Amino acid sequence: MSDTLIEPLLLDPTLEDQAPVAGSRKSLAKRLIAKPGLVIPAVIVALVVGFAVAPGVFAGGDPLSGVPADKLQGPSLAHWFGTDNLGRDLYTRFVHGAGLSLTATLVAVGIALLVGSLIGLIAGFVGGAVDAVLMRIVDVLLSIPALLLSLTLVTALGFGTINVAIAVGVAMVANFARVMRAEVMRVRGAQYVEAAFGSGVQWLGVLRRHVLPNAYAPVIALSAVEFGQAVLAVSALSFLGFGAVPPTPEWGSLVSEGRNFLANAWWMTTLPGLAIVAVVISAHRIGHEIERSNRR
Repeated sequence: MSDTLIEPLLLDPTLEDQAPVAGSRKSLAKRLIAKPGLVIPAVIVALVVGFAVAPGVFAGGDPLSGVPADKLQGPSLAHWFGTDNLGRDLYTRFVHGAGLSLTATLVAVGIALLVGSLIGLIAGFVGGAVDAVLMRIVDVLLSIPALLLSLTLVTALGFGTINVAIAVGVAMVANFARVMRAEVMRVRGAQYVEAAFGSGVQWLGVLRRHVLPNAYAPVIALSAVEFGQAVLAVSALSFLGFGAVPPTPEWGSLVSEGRNFLANAWWMTTLPGLAIVAVVISAHRIGHEIERSNRR
């Protein structure tokens, strides 16, 4: 095929599998405004991000010290989430714990995104025996429940927020690998990619200029969906005692600390737990909207 024939083929916008034009899509912000049901989830996620970035703005007290005379006080205007058995304000501890919990979540999603995307990219682009071996490894990871795999890994790695993040991230790698592989295989068979190969472009150039730009969007959308799941997994491991060392506040540990006081201080477990549920549901709602918009 001559270069004069290949060039129009690469640039013809009428081809079905030609690369989509990003500017032709509505912005995510406009879609959020057009759907009032997304406003509350967006506000919750933005508020929690604010907690993590500037906790002192939202709760100026000390999360590590308390007033013994104020111990086990119920929710009030002075203590929105009540106080714990040491007189510490639970709202303040929740706000200051957002930094560790969200950092662990972002690290986990980042690990899953990078490692999973690399595995899926190699498997889908190279194919053959490499694809078969990598996908069997992915199948093994998928056959193990994510929480059980995370628990096994964090037990081997040891306690600590970073170790929890690594364990959760590794447990999510398989999902990203499968999505990336499917997208790479779809793009790999597209007409404009075949034309690029036919024109003599090296495989690295095809990968960089054609395959990656048209395969990464669903994987990014998946990371938004998996964010909520990662929050839940990180909190679960923290609840089991694998996270930060007390008295450092962390969302899962806040719920765990109230287990022994359910009879006379229900708020110690209930209110932080409901707040975590609200964050997870909000993240899932926004993530699924991003995923749906990506399919259009």
